[in-house]
Formats: sequence, C-alpha cells, structure tokens
Amino acid sequence: MSEPKKKGVSTRKGFIFFNCDEYKSEQSMNIFYNHVVYKDTLASRKLLWSQIQKECSEKRIFIEPDNLAEVKRLIIEDDPILASDYMKFGAIKLIDCL
Repeated sequence: MSEPKKKGVSTRKGFIFFNCDEYKSEQSMNIFYNHVVYKDTLASRKLLWSQIQKECSEKRIFIEPDNLAEVKRLIIEDDPILASDYMKFGAIKLIDCL
C-alpha cells in the first residue's frame, strides 16, 4: 500500500481495528463492538495509532515492546494491515468505503 493521503483528502479505503481471539478468527471480530472506520488519511491513521496505544495500555491487546516502533511506522506510513502481525488479540482489517 502506498503512503497515506494527506489530511483532508478523501479515499475509498478505510481500516477497522478489531479486538479478537489469539487466532484472529473472523468469528471473534465483532463489528458491533469495533465499529470505528479510520479513513486512509494521515489524520485518521494517527487516530488509529492512538486507539492501538490505548488498547495496548489497557491490556486488551499485546504488542512486544520492541515492536511498538514498527507497528507505529506501519500504521502511520505504510500498510496498517501488516501491523496486525505484531498484535496478539487485535487485528486491523481493510474495508472499502462508499
């Protein structure tokens, strides 16, 4: 995925963070609990990173401390979906927005 769009630029891509089981099974991802869509803009990606930090600090997900910088880089600058590989009990999914 290319770098995020600049603030205020609309795209058709969006990301949803899900709390889930350790296997990241689709059945464990509840759209009624995790329903915030983060658009593919720099501002929204920063909000997504803030949500990941909050989930981690509240111990709802786990990310090895050595991997936090890489997770932040993937979310802010690259492909947020790849950040899921570093999370336990959490995942980021891509959705198309209308």
